[in-house]
Amino acid sequence: MNIILILVDSLNKDALRIYNPDTVCQTPSLDAFAAKSLVFDNHFISSLPCMPARREIFAGRKEFMWRPWGSLEVFDPRLPREVQKQGYNTGMVTDHYHYWEETANGYMQGFMTLEMIRGHETDYHQLPRAGDVPKWVEKMCEHRSPYHMRQYWENVKDFGGEEDYFPAKTFTAASNWLRKNAEHGPFFLQVESFDVHEPFHVPAPYDTMYTGDLPGDAGDYNIWPPYQVYADLDAFMDQTTPEELAYLKAQYYGKTTMVDTWLGRFLDTVGDLNLWDDTMIIFTTDHGHDLGERGVFGKQYPHYDSHANIPMMIWHPEHQGNGTRSSALTQTVDLFSTIIDASGGTSPAETRHSKSLMPLVSKGKAPHADITYGTFGQGVCITDGEWTLFKSPVDGQDLFSYSTMIARPLLVDNPVDGRVGAAPAQPVGQAQYDPSVPYPMWKMPIKIDPRTYENFLFHRAQDPDQQTNLWDSHPAERDRMMALLHQRLEDEGCPPEQLERLGLNPASIAAE
Repeated sequence: MNIILILVDSLNKDALRIYNPDTVCQTPSLDAFAAKSLVFDNHFISSLPCMPARREIFAGRKEFMWRPWGSLEVFDPRLPREVQKQGYNTGMVTDHYHYWEETANGYMQGFMTLEMIRGHETDYHQLPRAGDVPKWVEKMCEHRSPYHMRQYWENVKDFGGEEDYFPAKTFTAASNWLRKNAEHGPFFLQVESFDVHEPFHVPAPYDTMYTGDLPGDAGDYNIWPPYQVYADLDAFMDQTTPEELAYLKAQYYGKTTMVDTWLGRFLDTVGDLNLWDDTMIIFTTDHGHDLGERGVFGKQYPHYDSHANIPMMIWHPEHQGNGTRSSALTQTVDLFSTIIDASGGTSPAETRHSKSLMPLVSKGKAPHADITYGTFGQGVCITDGEWTLFKSPVDGQDLFSYSTMIARPLLVDNPVDGRVGAAPAQPVGQAQYDPSVPYPMWKMPIKIDPRTYENFLFHRAQDPDQQTNLWDSHPAERDRMMALLHQRLEDEGCPPEQLERLGLNPASIAAE
């Protein structure tokens, strides 16, 4: 059986009719795919943002309690290599440029074939030139680096129709991969569209598809608001307008519809090549993207369901879902073991956090009673499906990063300059760090400013938008979830000082 993993970056459930019947966003291709697939209602992130999520997919290991965004570790298994062991040909087609940056080495090299679609976001693809830029580019420069905004402009300034844009290039290349390789034995193909990631820059007809009668033109609105640096986000929110926020959402929906159009053409190729009967297809995202809700953008902690509860649909020819809904708790890290299991293999013994979803697909057996998720250096989230708790860090506690490498990490949460300190001298012995890793590791002090020190408790059924914090009013449920979080983090093997940092030692819990 063939396997295709389709990952569309930053896709919100709220934009899809299969999850939100009231949305104006049109996604007929995904609607049709969902109607034949198993649809997951409680699929969640694990580690954020982009490359931490991908380390989970490629290695089956959660990252957010141990280290920030970085390369695969020497001890990490490589998903495509694990699938190859079962006699599969493997390939990847992607425009997700983080894969070929220094801070994300090791992910794509395991595939037998690789096609990179260059030029998205700030990919150093075209040389920046002096000269005037359009008004909409100037608008982005108000709150983001003009150097980076010009880089994006240089990458896309010669685009004409939608066939020049990244979803068209990516899904067309994936279709061509199928035409060339599908008949040469079982295959695993990973297709990644960086869209619907920002900047929310789309061509006609998508740019006006959802704008209605909003005043002005594209140059009056910022299509790439800041969010990584707290002060920049605050400055943007202080001066933005309801019209600008509406325009942003309209462009996000337009980009979603554009992605859906070209995804549909790829799925048409699956049909043209008669692959549906012997190909498993997983469709999902790495995280959602808040669009001004609660005064924030992006996918930062606290991880509300608006960006943490993400879409996933699975087509399996032997276990056809026919639009059936699953309420089981699943998360990104489970894709690793699921794909290996589907290929006929067994996950490596050192796989720590990933559980195959194949028993759920075939027999309805739920893999998790509860799940944890988060971003390195921030708080930690846990849900049992009914209740969700966000436990923020305690002020003044130490934070360390653990890795076999002293590398240049990418820190996307308001890092302080000089944030990675000198690694203290440590014995080569391993047990005090991570007994599941057969190599010496560096324990490095690191500084990241928490987004908040406030803690949260929500009842998902009664408060699906997570507007009412029940932390103080429901102490019994708070204490139960705190104890559950403590136990789960210990089960997952988190560094011991993280329990102190999060106020999860017994004395701290008793004091709440």
